[in-house]
Amino acid sequence: MLYLNSSAGSVQAASFDQWLTDTLDTPVTWIENIVFYAVPIGGAEIPLLIVWLMAASLFFTVYLRFQPVTGLKHSIDLIRGKFSRRSDPGEVTSFQALATELSGTVGLGNIAGVAVAITMGGPGAAFWIIVAGLLGMSLKMAEAVMGVRYREIKDDGSVAGGPMYYLRNGLKEIGRPKTGRALALMYAIFALIGTIGAGNLFQANQVTAILTADLNEGNFFAQNNWAIGVIIAVLAALVILGGISAIAKMTAILTPAMSVLYIGMTLAVLAVNFTAIPEAFRLIVAHAFTGEGVAGGVVGVAVVGIQRALFSNAAGVGTAGFAHAAVKTHRPATEGFVALWEPFIASVVICTMTALAIITTGQYTSEGADGIALTSASFATVAGWFPLLLTLAVVLFGFSTILSYAYYGQRAAAYLFGEKKSVEKVYNIFYILVIVVGATISLDTVVRFSDAMFFLMTFPNVLGLFFLAKVLRLEILGHQIRVGAGSVAPEHPDEQTGLGATDEDDAAQQARQVREIKETQVATGAIDLSELRRWQAEGETVSDREYSEARDFARSSEHFEVDDSGEIIARDDAPTTTGSQGGHTI
Repeated sequence: MLYLNSSAGSVQAASFDQWLTDTLDTPVTWIENIVFYAVPIGGAEIPLLIVWLMAASLFFTVYLRFQPVTGLKHSIDLIRGKFSRRSDPGEVTSFQALATELSGTVGLGNIAGVAVAITMGGPGAAFWIIVAGLLGMSLKMAEAVMGVRYREIKDDGSVAGGPMYYLRNGLKEIGRPKTGRALALMYAIFALIGTIGAGNLFQANQVTAILTADLNEGNFFAQNNWAIGVIIAVLAALVILGGISAIAKMTAILTPAMSVLYIGMTLAVLAVNFTAIPEAFRLIVAHAFTGEGVAGGVVGVAVVGIQRALFSNAAGVGTAGFAHAAVKTHRPATEGFVALWEPFIASVVICTMTALAIITTGQYTSEGADGIALTSASFATVAGWFPLLLTLAVVLFGFSTILSYAYYGQRAAAYLFGEKKSVEKVYNIFYILVIVVGATISLDTVVRFSDAMFFLMTFPNVLGLFFLAKVLRLEILGHQIRVGAGSVAPEHPDEQTGLGATDEDDAAQQARQVREIKETQVATGAIDLSELRRWQAEGETVSDREYSEARDFARSSEHFEVDDSGEIIARDDAPTTTGSQGGHTI
């Protein structure tokens, strides 16, 4: 943790830190002892939080019939936006939601945290990171599905969603309204505090620490960490003030870029040390079941690995419920198949790559070095300048986390204080200013408190998901049955959201509406199928006269209506040639 390096600033920052520590240390320690309470089993201390999350992960994996395996192929098409329309309710695409959630989970925990886990638990910890990551896929799936199912679409088309809504609305639906309101309130409070601490204060502090680590004492930024905080805050403000759409667009660029950069670097490390790869895998598997040299043996290794995986992918925390609630879709189950990739990428891919880089270079035997130093030393085996790329990756990871958690906290604030633009603006300004605070002083006690609040989010969230398990199962398995039967098909290519498209232009919107009219006319025998096919072959261009005729048909049809703006809207019972209803393939 860092302090202001100017003499006057150092005294003031240190005094403020000491005041915070003296004031909050006792209650924070008390809360930490509850959240991370551990019981001794097999010579190791096992936090009950880990047991709670692993039990939920295992339950949903089995209860949902191993969807991470059976639904894998379908999930790829969903990520590519083939099953959702630009006109669907929501604000972002499935890929953008995936990128937003990954930007919040892939970060220092996957780099420095894995290094620490391996030094504490040995190479075998990597095996349990993979196992926990695979099991966490179903838990993320559950959060995303419920996030979409119980979201609320506001009059302006924006989305109010997140675990608070499926806890409140979902439990009300199954006859537990009081329990639902209580769990939703608890979650919103924990989320408001936890996201500011874990997603803002900690990230800003660590990004600043990394950027100033090798600077001379006389350097301006080394003496004035607040300046780095201001730069981060300004860059973040340019995105955060634009709302979820702007955040999603930015993370859709940053997440693939930083992931490719980091994976490319680790592959270079492995290429240089390729002769050690077979031995690295042998150590990972062997030590996973022997616990050689680790306190608590096998149990101790498993606890270290599982804890790191759960902390790195945030399965059970509920953040996927925020990110995916904003997606353009009318089928809640689809987002579950997208979200299951998040723990896989965060824990199975990124964490495993980090672990292999550290093990193949022999850095896991080093003592006294922190996580980033170990990873940096591993990367230095390729070239002396390679750690600079690691610094860049870590900074990008930290910055993207600040962006995604801004939206999560904003949703919690809106739930607590009302869905008002004023609430959103005040929260965003506060969140941006906190970045400067996080970069400037240590705030160790505040970060500890925020971490405790962050993982307290798992209690109301997972409990609510257990209550909603039957609803969740029907949603997911029902969708899978419809996909298998062929009644759920990809949307027309011109209407698919794709990876980044969100809104239809006027021409595409008119073409979609006329297509729905013509499909209905074919289905009811009003026109011949060849007429529809000829129009499609001509590029589906719509003249003013043709659109006017389509609008006249809509007004006289029981399957369509025309709104005040003149837009044609298909009702839920509108028949089409592709077996769709309401303009949406089912």
